[in-house]
Amino acid sequence: MKNIAKKIITAIIRAEASAVLRRYKPKIVAVIGSVGKTSTKDAVYAVFSREFFVRKSAKSFNSDIGIPLTILGCDNAWGNPVGWIKNIFAGLFLILKKQKYPEWLILEIGVDRPGDMKEAAKWIRPDAIIVTRFADVPVHVEYFSSPEAVIAEKSLLIKSLKKDGVLVLNHDDEKVLALKDKWHGKIKTYGFGERSDILASHVSVLYGEDDLERKFPDGIIFRLNSGDVSIPVRIHGTLGKNMTYSAAATATLGMSAGINLVKISEGLSEIELPPGRMRLLPGIKKSIIIDDSYNASPVAMESALETLKEVKAYGKKIAVLGDMLELGKYSTEEHKKVGALSASFCDVLVTVGVRARGIADGALDAKMDENNIYQFDSAHEAGKYLETLLGDGDVVLIKGSQGSGANSIRMERAVEEVMAEPERKTELLVRQDGEWKTR
Repeated sequence: MKNIAKKIITAIIRAEASAVLRRYKPKIVAVIGSVGKTSTKDAVYAVFSREFFVRKSAKSFNSDIGIPLTILGCDNAWGNPVGWIKNIFAGLFLILKKQKYPEWLILEIGVDRPGDMKEAAKWIRPDAIIVTRFADVPVHVEYFSSPEAVIAEKSLLIKSLKKDGVLVLNHDDEKVLALKDKWHGKIKTYGFGERSDILASHVSVLYGEDDLERKFPDGIIFRLNSGDVSIPVRIHGTLGKNMTYSAAATATLGMSAGINLVKISEGLSEIELPPGRMRLLPGIKKSIIIDDSYNASPVAMESALETLKEVKAYGKKIAVLGDMLELGKYSTEEHKKVGALSASFCDVLVTVGVRARGIADGALDAKMDENNIYQFDSAHEAGKYLETLLGDGDVVLIKGSQGSGANSIRMERAVEEVMAEPERKTELLVRQDGEWKTR
């Protein structure tokens, strides 16, 4: 019965959203890819909202119900029938009585199962599509015949791109760049390669100083280049190359929309960082947390670990890593690869979940001292142990898949145990809504 009700509500909300798009005709930016979608969406919003009336997907509203809700400007009512009725009436009111509506919609569009993007492409016609990065082994691959099938599904949206639209591609990713053959209109590229339309360069970690003049990571600094113009960008509170890619993608689209690089840099410096995505948080005992607890895939895990490797720490480097879900036949091998990478530089490795035991196995195979490897079944248990382990100057990366039910990982629970300001958890951590608390 619940599934039937969900299908009916989804159909109604989607029909209303489609009608709203026809009535108000906003420009639509669709962000697709395996990693970096949310950060890119937020970066585009940070820049475009200074110039236009803009709405973005809330949190990670990228599903068959989340996208229509964004278009209607409604919240997810979860299991509240009254809330869904209110959403339906809000959609009807928006259709029947013309109101002020955003000029731009920034939509993050994800794919969980075969057919998801095909359905989205039936009613969403973007003015621009940003493609972030495709993973060799993408999340959700267990529901597809191959990694290539996941890419094929995601790229279906290109067929719905408006004739005068722009396709923005990551020049550094061969699988992404190959999509240029699927579009015969305007194409712009970004990346670190010299042939990119927007070139990112000179990336480094920003450091602050504590009262003892010891340096701690505080953000990133890099340059965005277009022709003879080169502009510095500083973003505090986050780390990682992925944010640089998000900024470069935003600059590429922004310049296509007539926004200059100076204004783009100013907007990026004010980006509202999403919780659980390479976010820097103060930890207990003067430690630093890299909170990347929102979700995990092999490519994202590798990127996060490379960032931890790069960061200077005057204490220990600790990786707390949970299961990576929905990898199917690739699961064992990919977890072991993560373990081997961790062993190459981490002082301590902590794993969470049954599948993550493969991370520990990979680290042991790579000759990491078994006395520096700890395994737990839950994020809460791992967090409690971290309380005893963390010390002055330690930098700890916390990352894992979200999961639900028996597969629930929820690595933010480990973050909560060791963050310096637990009273701010609803503001700083991911999945703090009431509905998530019951899962």
